Amino acid sequence: MLKLQAGFTKSKILATLGVLGCLFAALPLWAALGGDAATVQADQVHLQGSLRTIAAQEYSVQEIQSASGTTVREYVTSSGKVFAVAWQGPWPPDLRQLLGSYFDPYIKAARAQNSSRIGRRPLAINQAGLVVQIEGHPRAYAGRAYVPNLLPSSMQVEAIR
Repeated sequence: MLKLQAGFTKSKILATLGVLGCLFAALPLWAALGGDAATVQADQVHLQGSLRTIAAQEYSVQEIQSASGTTVREYVTSSGKVFAVAWQGPWPPDLRQLLGSYFDPYIKAARAQNSSRIGRRPLAINQAGLVVQIEGHPRAYAGRAYVPNLLPSSMQVEAIR
């Protein structure tokens, strides 16, 4: 049984824990598209995977290989902004976390496209502020998303994979 010190009531402790829980729940688990790269370590922990950094001239790639076999690559500018994400593996990642603030525009564009698509085809969204390409089937998913105006000048779109 928990023994409370003077001034601390059970309801105060529960309220404090509730506030802390809300704060931690609001923290991103992924280095979301367009966001800061500081959360890459949290991504590694969340995916229970290994992290490898690949350096290029104007950007780096933070590659996380999860225990489940999915690989997530986060492309980060030298100033620390995530300008692209890509994934490949047997399970699709949580796009809400990966796309961050770009998730709602993605959903809107995907719904509009799905109403005009027949059958199962790759999804390709090409807007001025967001490009998303997704393909696959159970046990083999791949995709990428990037913000065109955040791409470093030396970056070739084909390198985002």
